Amino acid sequence: MKIKLLLIIAGAILLNGCVSDPKPLYNWDGYQTTVYQYYQQTDTSPQEQIEVLKKNIETGKAKGLAVPPGLHAHLGLLYSTTGAIDLAMAEFNTEKALYPESATYMDFLMKNKGKIK
Repeated sequence: MKIKLLLIIAGAILLNGCVSDPKPLYNWDGYQTTVYQYYQQTDTSPQEQIEVLKKNIETGKAKGLAVPPGLHAHLGLLYSTTGAIDLAMAEFNTEKALYPESATYMDFLMKNKGKIK
């Protein structure tokens, strides 16, 4: 009986050592902070926020992680505030392609050239 118990405990310890942290799905680096800065209208310019989001996309690619939902949409909004409507439309289309559930909102933003009414 004691041997069975010791074998069970030893097996549990060995199996527990094989478990690793799950890999995240998305690269959130900088994204949430940028959205917060956008809504708080901090001293961070839209161009600086655009650079952070572009870096987030590149870092995610390097890590093999997906772009989080909403990042391309937010990047499009930032582009629209700088007057780069063509870049905004491209980002809205990318968001729509990656996350089809966003299609209605992306269509709304594209119809209004990225202006939220």
